[in-house]
Amino acid sequence: MSEAPSRVRHSVLAATTLAAFLMYLDRICMAEIVKSASFRGEFPLTDNQLSWVLGAFFWAYALGQVPAGWLSDRFGIRPLMTVFIVLWSLFTALTGFATGMWSLMLTRIGCGLAEAGAYPASSSLLRKWAVWSGRGTASGIVSLGGRLGGAAAPVLTVLIISSTGNWRWAGWSYGALGILFAWGFWRIYRESPEQHPRCNEAERALLKEGRPVESPVSAGHSHRFPWAAMLRSGNLWFMCGAQFWTNVGWAFLATWMPRYLKEALKLSDEASGTLSTVALLIGIGGILCGGFLTDAAVRLLGLKAGRLLPMAGTRFAAALMFVLALQTQNPWLLVPALGMVAFFTDAGLPAVWATMQDIGGRHTAPLFGWANMWGNFGAALSPVFIALINAHLDANGDWKEALWFCAAAFVISGFFALRINASEPVVKEA
Repeated sequence: MSEAPSRVRHSVLAATTLAAFLMYLDRICMAEIVKSASFRGEFPLTDNQLSWVLGAFFWAYALGQVPAGWLSDRFGIRPLMTVFIVLWSLFTALTGFATGMWSLMLTRIGCGLAEAGAYPASSSLLRKWAVWSGRGTASGIVSLGGRLGGAAAPVLTVLIISSTGNWRWAGWSYGALGILFAWGFWRIYRESPEQHPRCNEAERALLKEGRPVESPVSAGHSHRFPWAAMLRSGNLWFMCGAQFWTNVGWAFLATWMPRYLKEALKLSDEASGTLSTVALLIGIGGILCGGFLTDAAVRLLGLKAGRLLPMAGTRFAAALMFVLALQTQNPWLLVPALGMVAFFTDAGLPAVWATMQDIGGRHTAPLFGWANMWGNFGAALSPVFIALINAHLDANGDWKEALWFCAAAFVISGFFALRINASEPVVKEA
């Protein structure tokens, strides 16, 4: 009787998913912190100042993508991912000691730089630890962890602030939890199935099935960043454009949605926080659906169409949901429409991750970081765009102009996605 495969890959996937959960918990909590009564009483910042506090994370996160991805490739995912978790948790805890706008921005910049390496490293990790035919599903599960953290952040942050009476306890609590988890990740993960003491030969063989053969890496060149190939790849530039405009539209949900529900619909802090969580929770199902969708589409339609159609179709559908949200001021109709924006955005994520593994090869971490950098430039600019639109174009304070802008962003993203070909790697293998 042949040996049954061990299940180390599931432990690695679970640890990576939990890391994504904690990362988004720390990322999204600021949207609730800045609108809490205790924060606004202590720091009466203008909308323009708040937009830069919220956007500081995304600028740092964007600029840190390529260096962090390269560092993960150069020094190994296990040590770097552990360091990333410790650092972003530490900076989240330091947020609770902020004394003004500039110290808030510094802690958010530190958190953004530390979190920058998490998803490039995770994508490279899945290239080794997920079965090839299930790349989309595994990528969806890790993305699901992030979205669960983002959905839980509004409610948990409001609960912490309301129970303690002080916004600072949110940063302290999340920071301590993350530092504790970093030790667990170090214990579970290894760089490859061949290096893991609990991974047997049957599981290693399973993880090799169907995987494209990569040529040996010559000594001295294994960790060079492929700048020339990257800059020449129209395929990669289309991915950058798709990610940029997706995040311009999506970041509204992560940054301004609680404020929009409070001001446009006249809801309380607790109600806007709860409904924001409901909207983001609706999106969670999209990730798992998207993972199964892209894996099934690849089997039926081939690699190019199997990745392209889920990416482009979900962007056009998200734009339509923003248009539907514009038709009502009833929170029980509007919140599900915004929730479906999150659903379709998330349904396209597994195809994005799997495509980056398909076209990135051994350079997945830094190339994923490059594309994700452009996506987060979009997320960083989105709060600023929304603040400017509200200040100069929204005469009656109904936020409709902002929602039209977000819909247009998703349409542009969809057109970029239509040009992406997952069967064309950025660096051609010998």
